[in-house]
Amino acid sequence: MIAALVAHDVPWSAVEVWQVDERVRPDGHEARNAVQLAGLPCRVHLMPVTAADRRGAARRYAAGLPERFDVVHLGLGDDGHTASWPPGRPAVVSSDRAVELVDDFNGHDRMTLTGRVVDAARARLVLTMGASKRPMVERWLLRDPSLPISGVRRTATVAVLDPAAAPRVELERLPGPSV
Repeated sequence: MIAALVAHDVPWSAVEVWQVDERVRPDGHEARNAVQLAGLPCRVHLMPVTAADRRGAARRYAAGLPERFDVVHLGLGDDGHTASWPPGRPAVVSSDRAVELVDDFNGHDRMTLTGRVVDAARARLVLTMGASKRPMVERWLLRDPSLPISGVRRTATVAVLDPAAAPRVELERLPGPSV
């Protein structure tokens, strides 16, 4: 996706990218989301997950966030998580803070934006690929409240799915406005 985006005529000098979430690993580690952002020709604000005082670093990152994002890009995990919002931990999604620290989620400590920030954005884009994601896409579209992604505001949210992830539910069965 990033390679395709970079190929477009975008006024990169006016673009800033902020991380939604990040795994606590050293700079350059293959598990870091930051590795994928390295090729963007714009200003990228990496989450300070290598700081000795992560709580203080999270507060500083939150203080530097723009008042409102234009677009927040999200994914969808095989377990229904988005950002680093673990299933069974709704306090991360509903936190009053803009940035939270998450202990031991899928083998990593993490830093993540909260639902307050994600939902305040003008738009959200959920990019999801692979057959392993189809059950979660279906449950999300059917508004399963147990999935962290169900905490994402639906208005102005666009889901981009590959054919393997596309749901097999009848669209007429989907409650409320479509995503």
